[in-house]
Amino acid sequence: MQLQKDCKILKIYISEDSKYKGHSLYHALVIKFGEMGIAGVTVTRGIEGFGREKRLRSTRIIDISEKLPVIVEVIDTEENIERVLPIVKEMVNEGLVILTDVTIVKYGTEIL
Repeated sequence: MQLQKDCKILKIYISEDSKYKGHSLYHALVIKFGEMGIAGVTVTRGIEGFGREKRLRSTRIIDISEKLPVIVEVIDTEENIERVLPIVKEMVNEGLVILTDVTIVKYGTEIL
């Protein structure tokens, strides 16, 4: 897939235990993005954090370690990101979704 130098990054902050139709939300998002031909997606599991509720989630606290923060990052052209936004809004019931500009320096072996 060819990317332009100027793209968008979509970041979705959710809880590890967030669900979509009985499955892990982050996994459902990755599958959906793949089906839609998105250039790239990465899921990162946080080791510690808190959100709107200010409730600490940490790998150091055993009884809530399954609710760790997860970040789903999607990088693609503005057009493709705009195309997936309605799907994200429908699938993500709770969390934080942000969209920012990003400059691609290198994608695979190609320097932009």
